[in-house]
Amino acid sequence: MNKHMELAYGVSDKPKFPQLIVFALQQLLAIMAATIAVPAIIGNGMSPSAALFGAGVGTIVYLLLTKFKSPVFLGSSFAFLGSMAAAFAGGVSMSVGYLGLLIGAAFAGLVYVVIAIIVKFCGTGWINKLMPAVVIGPTVAIIGLSLAGNAVGDLVADGATKTAASGANYVALACGLVTLIVTIVCSVYGKKFLKMIPFVIGILAGYALAALFTGIGAWAGVDALKVIDFSKFNSIQWYPDFSFITAFSGNYNFAEVGNFGAYLGTIAVAYIPVAFVVFAEHIADHKNLSSIIGTDLLEKPGLHRTLLGDGIGSMAGAFFGGCPNTTYGESVGCVAISGNASVVTILCTAIMAIVISFIGPFSTFLSTIPGCVMGGVCVALYGFIAVSGLKMIQDVDLNKKHNLYVVSTILVIGVGGLNLNFGKITITTVACALILGIIVNLICASYKKKYEARKAAEAETEKEAEVKDAE
Repeated sequence: MNKHMELAYGVSDKPKFPQLIVFALQQLLAIMAATIAVPAIIGNGMSPSAALFGAGVGTIVYLLLTKFKSPVFLGSSFAFLGSMAAAFAGGVSMSVGYLGLLIGAAFAGLVYVVIAIIVKFCGTGWINKLMPAVVIGPTVAIIGLSLAGNAVGDLVADGATKTAASGANYVALACGLVTLIVTIVCSVYGKKFLKMIPFVIGILAGYALAALFTGIGAWAGVDALKVIDFSKFNSIQWYPDFSFITAFSGNYNFAEVGNFGAYLGTIAVAYIPVAFVVFAEHIADHKNLSSIIGTDLLEKPGLHRTLLGDGIGSMAGAFFGGCPNTTYGESVGCVAISGNASVVTILCTAIMAIVISFIGPFSTFLSTIPGCVMGGVCVALYGFIAVSGLKMIQDVDLNKKHNLYVVSTILVIGVGGLNLNFGKITITTVACALILGIIVNLICASYKKKYEARKAAEAETEKEAEVKDAE
């Protein structure tokens, strides 16, 4: 068990039912904004409620394949945004584009399956050598730090539009900071149950203040005060528009994509390399979660199982919602802050996501939570992810240059926001930081071995001298 992390509920613990519902709602609030943002960004008729349904199904698949040992939620992956856009490139029809989404998700999922098979027979020793604490620690920190801009951007979003204003929108900022402060106070000073649901209390406080400002703005005719967009209730989506229905219900005119074989090739090139990139983030997320729950998930239930769960869960999620899924840092951060690692909570969250996707008014209500309020929560969430990574390098001697260069390279590349684009393929900031960190670590490996050998020889010499003196 991580000596710095006290868990109120362990992985196998089962909270009482009333508490379980509230814990699950908290997890859902933590992951929902990002999960429904992906289909909103892609457009082309993609359904946020279907994405939520797919995320719930994908998470259940993941839990089954990991034997209910890994408490993390799977949501829509931002890494595949460019890949998904490629499915609709060239003016293809909706049915062909959606079919492309399903095929692409299958390609990406197969990458995970192949790697899982390799890991099953070759073990994880090579991963620990390739990505030791000096590499994986700062990479996990970058996962949180790379999202910091999103959290701050939401904090100063321009009211209900959720777009960045020319300067800070002080009304939105006030709502976000109230959310953050209430979350912190509940987490630090709260008693028992209250201490475990800081996000729920914080979001309710921020939403109440935002609703008050919005009401005053509507009464006074001041748009700057309208933080919540209540007009969303005028167009409630009562049921999910599943991607497989759109994909299989059309009359295909493959002539619109020219050579369909070439179209498949485009989809493969757009999805497969990104799957390898997300694999690196999969390792980082599970290393981080392992440090929180005190169990090495790469050993138990095993990396091959987490990869299978992530890959097949991603395919299942795309089948229903069109969006490939991935393990969410927001979910890991929620586990860390609440101290609730109960896998039953994650299962309940998945079921809740599926049910809510069919309850139009409630899912619409959740979608009206303003960006500034979620930004206040995300300041805490992303910060915890970053700190979790830094905690991993507590035992790394940064007085040694070979360690210092690895950590500094990862942090600067990650904070600097380096990402590389090769056509439809995007190497994310986290992946760039991790890859360069691995390269620097390998470059320094020879010196590290010589350094350790020299220190061992010096220690042996000192020991022999002490023995002679004693004689």
